[in-house]
Amino acid sequence: MESEQHSQNLERVPSGISGLDAILQGGFLKGGVYIVQGVPGTGKTVLANHICFNHVACGGRAAYLTLLAESHARMLQHLRPLAFFDDAVIPDRLYYASAYSTLEEQGLKGLLDLIRHEIRGQTASLLVLDGFVVAGLTAPSEREFKKFVYEVQVYANVMNCTVLLLTSNEPGPVRAEHTIVDGVIELDDRLFDHRTERGVQIRKHRGSGFLRGVHPFRITATGIVVYPRIEVAFASPSRRDQPPRDRVSTGVASLDALIGGGLIDATTSVVMGPTGIGKTTFGLQFLARSRQEEPGLLFGFYETPERLKAKAEALGLDLTGLEASGAVEIVWQPQGENVLDELGHRLLDAVRHRGVRRLFMDGLGGLIESAVYPDRISRFLSVLSNELRALGATTVYSMETRDIIGPTVQVPISGISSLVEGMMVLRYVEAQGRTHRVLSITKIRDSAFDPALQAFSITSGGLEVIGPFQGHEAVLSGSAHTLQAPPPEGR
Repeated sequence: MESEQHSQNLERVPSGISGLDAILQGGFLKGGVYIVQGVPGTGKTVLANHICFNHVACGGRAAYLTLLAESHARMLQHLRPLAFFDDAVIPDRLYYASAYSTLEEQGLKGLLDLIRHEIRGQTASLLVLDGFVVAGLTAPSEREFKKFVYEVQVYANVMNCTVLLLTSNEPGPVRAEHTIVDGVIELDDRLFDHRTERGVQIRKHRGSGFLRGVHPFRITATGIVVYPRIEVAFASPSRRDQPPRDRVSTGVASLDALIGGGLIDATTSVVMGPTGIGKTTFGLQFLARSRQEEPGLLFGFYETPERLKAKAEALGLDLTGLEASGAVEIVWQPQGENVLDELGHRLLDAVRHRGVRRLFMDGLGGLIESAVYPDRISRFLSVLSNELRALGATTVYSMETRDIIGPTVQVPISGISSLVEGMMVLRYVEAQGRTHRVLSITKIRDSAFDPALQAFSITSGGLEVIGPFQGHEAVLSGSAHTLQAPPPEGR
């Protein structure tokens, strides 16, 4: 208990990168020494500079020492296009200096004296030593190098200066310096088939908890953007879940009548079916019931906003007007090399920002294709759905099934029924030389519903349930047969 209280009382130095601070649970410890390691090209220098500029923007002072052959002018030239870069803070509040010649001429002792001089002379509350691996190669022995790291740590603690040691050492066995420092942060850039994904992992964070595992990040025009893994960041929903009480109309009155008046508020449902069956049409009707006091969000992957608005207009739905009034927002991300956790955070941020109550995600396939580890999808969706419920959003996912017509419904996510409260399956059925559309409600948790197979059509007004699909057998096989009338009695 006493150690937990001590950890809470330790003063933090935020990195200013929200995702990274979330992983570190508040930032670095003031006066702590951290190793930031990764092979060349993983983003160590961009990360350290982003942290420095954020630090001085919040009133701190920083010194950046390099042991690299790259000149400061060249490094700053590469950094200048990034949004966090600010020429005005150099050199008064952010000071750059080369320590390479000092290390060459005076060894580790000279480098230690220079670090002390820069912290004291610049009154720095943050210091970066870029090229820490060079200092290790210069050390006469492992013992001397360990002593150097220890003395840096002691002085940093005395001066309340947080120190980042950047090294290009590859991941491997624990080295002596790892046991001394307060934290070890590892960056990587992994290859998955033909695509790559950057990741950050906290190996050690003394005196503090942290979010474990590898978390993806990008280097963007704004700098480093970190996306804490959804399964860890929202392992416990951000708000206490409230038992649902109200009904939310699907936008299809004839369907609402079959499920007790609509979907249960703040629940998650999935609409499955083959291509062209009417999943997006259903989602547009669901969103068309949005109002400013009940905002809607369309989060899609495949059709552009312009095409969606044109489709809605053809159905007599004013999606353009709903968007203009602020009742509906369309968030579209083209199918490319998306990052799964980036999509999750983008979705949750959009829901929180406008207090979204109606959410239609058009295409769970977009999430599946973004995952470099497909076996994450079930856990990812479970935690994501829990957070959406806690935020009060009534969510409808659409998911495409593999076969257009057939006796089985094959879906790319195992156990999908356990992740949602509602499930509706749309099918094509062949009967008497033509195809029919059939809807089956397979699950509405904690609610009565009509289990009969229902015929439906897509009209100029959208999806409309016609009534029970009668007079046929073997309907779910995909090829229905007309029921034979029983023979008259006595024959």
